[in-house]
Amino acid sequence: MKIAVPDLISNSYFPAPAAVELGFFEAEGLDMEYELIFPVDAANKAMRDGEYDFVAGSAHSTLSAFPEWEGAQLVCSLSQGMYWFMIARTDLNIAPGDAQALKGLNIGAAPWVELGLKRLLKEEGLDPETDVRIGPVPGTIAPGVSFGVTAAKALEEGKIDAFWANGMGAEVAITRGVGTMVLDPRRGVGPAVSFNYTQPTLAATTALIEKDPDAVAKAVRAIVKVQKALKEDVSLATEVGRKSFPEAETALIAQVVERDLPFYDAKVTPEFVSGMNAFCRDMGLMTGDPSFEDVVATQFSPIWAE
Repeated sequence: MKIAVPDLISNSYFPAPAAVELGFFEAEGLDMEYELIFPVDAANKAMRDGEYDFVAGSAHSTLSAFPEWEGAQLVCSLSQGMYWFMIARTDLNIAPGDAQALKGLNIGAAPWVELGLKRLLKEEGLDPETDVRIGPVPGTIAPGVSFGVTAAKALEEGKIDAFWANGMGAEVAITRGVGTMVLDPRRGVGPAVSFNYTQPTLAATTALIEKDPDAVAKAVRAIVKVQKALKEDVSLATEVGRKSFPEAETALIAQVVERDLPFYDAKVTPEFVSGMNAFCRDMGLMTGDPSFEDVVATQFSPIWAE
């Protein structure tokens, strides 16, 4: 079986590749691989087309290939809450939470990731179409790159003023002294409602769920177990990094994952789905109001609490 992941050097999707590298899928009897497929809509379309069994990505992006949630469901979460950071150039001297200071900036963000930023800025009273310039980060279309790490490099080189990306990109920029954190919705630096716009999830097609529910259950169980293992011993993150990350990011991954451990929980809640549905309608991603059971494969929920 195969998992498509839109960014491999990421603490947000980390439980999926970690479960492969640390043998948790194998322990459940699954022969699992993972591959980088960027951007996330391409990952979902590849799953739709039968090239991958799962997508480890942002929950809302499932709609890019499965309109109105027809044909796919979330089977568990990799982490809770909208997980991107706004990082601005240090020399701009923007204080944490000061969204108004972003006016006029050139901000890098990946496709589908930028939707969370646009809705957040609206909550802060900004017009994302006129008050800021949001676009791709130079260099991120090359095969095999990490969006967050590449965004940090672009910030350092002055190609962008700020970026909206994952915790690894944020850590690289802050550690190098070239970026400072402005927004972090999961930790209350930003509007509270934005927490439930999206979150990292494992999604599967309804066809797979119906055809082989036992395999999907095993995959969910592997994610639950690796989340628990990382909470018990975060040094396992470094072990995973040595197998698949560049040296610099391997040195950082454990501290980035450690910061995220409180959010490593496999459950998908009705409150989250309600918030995500509202966000998706606001952003024109769907028109309906799918139920919790339409969006989430609830037959696997007992595994989340194991």
